[in-house]
Amino acid sequence: MTSYREGRAKFLRILLPVVIVALVFLGIVLRLWYLQIFQYEKFRQLSIRNRIRLKSIPAMRGMIFDRDGNLLVDNRPSFCAAVVPEDVRDREALFSFLGNVLKMDVREIKKRLKKKAYYASFQPRIIKENCDTITVARLQAHLSEFPGLEILVRSRRYYKYGPLASHVLGYIGEISQKELKKRKKEGYQAGDDIGKYGIEKTFEKVLRGKKGGYQVEVDANGREIKVLRKVEPIPGRNIYLTLSLPLQQQLEKIMEGKAGAAVAVDPKTGEILAMVSHPNFDPNLLTTRITSKRWKSLISNPLHPLVDRAIQGVYPPGSTFKIVTASAGLEEKVIQGNTLLYCPGYLRFGRRLYRCWKKSGHGWIPVHQAIVESCDVFFYQVGLKLGINRLAFYAKAFGLGQKTGIALPHEKPGLIPDTLWKKRQFHEPWFKGETISVSIGQGYVLVTPLQMAMLMASVANGGKLLVPLIVKEIRDTDNKIVRVYKPRVKSHLPISESVLGMIQAGLWGVVNEEHGTGHRARLKDINVSGKTGTAQVIRIRRANVSRHKDNKFKDHAWFVAYAPSEAPTVAMSVLVEHGGHGGATAAPVAGTFLRFFFDRPETY
Repeated sequence: MTSYREGRAKFLRILLPVVIVALVFLGIVLRLWYLQIFQYEKFRQLSIRNRIRLKSIPAMRGMIFDRDGNLLVDNRPSFCAAVVPEDVRDREALFSFLGNVLKMDVREIKKRLKKKAYYASFQPRIIKENCDTITVARLQAHLSEFPGLEILVRSRRYYKYGPLASHVLGYIGEISQKELKKRKKEGYQAGDDIGKYGIEKTFEKVLRGKKGGYQVEVDANGREIKVLRKVEPIPGRNIYLTLSLPLQQQLEKIMEGKAGAAVAVDPKTGEILAMVSHPNFDPNLLTTRITSKRWKSLISNPLHPLVDRAIQGVYPPGSTFKIVTASAGLEEKVIQGNTLLYCPGYLRFGRRLYRCWKKSGHGWIPVHQAIVESCDVFFYQVGLKLGINRLAFYAKAFGLGQKTGIALPHEKPGLIPDTLWKKRQFHEPWFKGETISVSIGQGYVLVTPLQMAMLMASVANGGKLLVPLIVKEIRDTDNKIVRVYKPRVKSHLPISESVLGMIQAGLWGVVNEEHGTGHRARLKDINVSGKTGTAQVIRIRRANVSRHKDNKFKDHAWFVAYAPSEAPTVAMSVLVEHGGHGGATAAPVAGTFLRFFFDRPETY
């Protein structure tokens, strides 16, 4: 007879599996209820997303023209081979096929297809852009064999004249993860193009337009069955620059083979007529998915073609700075128009000799002749009489040591030193010997070619320091003007009309008088006013100058000018890196350009 304990144990052995099975069944029922009832909406949306996909339609980017309506930047259709990773069934077979058709290394294909966290799961990844018609036909013939393979038609940015004005126009590229985080609320998605440099970057919102999109129903392989809904994109607006295509082409031609920058500006309005930075680059090479090898070759180039020397290159201004020193000295009355200062070829200060470029010296010389012949010793003495702080005040009033305000990214302010700056920077007092160097544009002083062009414009127009304009108008796709950019006066030079007149007379003499250092910019029928400058790169003992044959040790050559002297219509600056003497290298560049400028029938 079975005992009570044995019966209870037998019952529990039977009951335990039953309870476990019941609990498992209950768990399944509860899970099904949770998924089908509580999570119904979530999974319904996921199901819809698997069946219905949203695809964006990029807006046509706005075009860029010169001041006269000449097209500079356009859009062209581009066929792209793309892959939706989520739809791929046999990756190795697909990679092998693409490598063969696209003539690409499989490793490069895998690298481009590598999943990025900021890409949506069903977003196509572009493998190759600008596929020719034969390649497109081969891809099209095998679309059914390779789920996930797509052919996209995208708009490709086209810079009509290649490297021309490349630093002004800039370029576009794929949005980075960092940029996407900042601008996702503006409607950007991974894979979108965005302005990276120049006008393309500054006026991104104007040029970009508004994306459209459509809903498509897809099958299990991701193939489109039908379009359910479509919203058309809105094209970006067009930009008309202040640049003149013929003037830009001419200035680029003159600067060819030189490293440096040149800027031509309308002194009445501040409009940039031409702005060149050499060496330049072809932005068409950067609009496609650039390889790391090509990018490294650009950024490691010792000539730095991606640097806009007109607004990012900072250089000692050399003797062009004497315009500031002379203005300050006359306005502060430390010298008069008839004051004579003696130049024996050097200035002894303390234990050091500060030499003039003319070894024999200029003798007793007034300010007019000091400007014309660029006497260093004269300006050494004026600088010492002024002191660094007064000199710095006038330099800044002429627009130096600060950004000009041009609508281009990455502009550098340059540097105008004073006692407070040196105390903060080096925790040292200012020494008078340093003022001597600053008075002729050496020492710590650094300026950009654009700043010097605007300085000359202010002298030419009677003392108005203008904000440089690079964009003239914005128009919509119907060619209606949306916005006009008008001249803006930043400030007025703190010098009297009589002082300005003396400076203008001196600058006329630089080009037109017998001993003027800028005579190579002289024109037969047009009066040109200007100033030469030679900026020392490193201090070399005169006895050892001939030993330094390496070009990188040669002085920078400057020339700044405006014309016609009586009623100026153009002001400009020219900087040739390691070009030697400004009168020999930079002045002929200005003279050649000005000859072309005045020979053209158009009036600016």
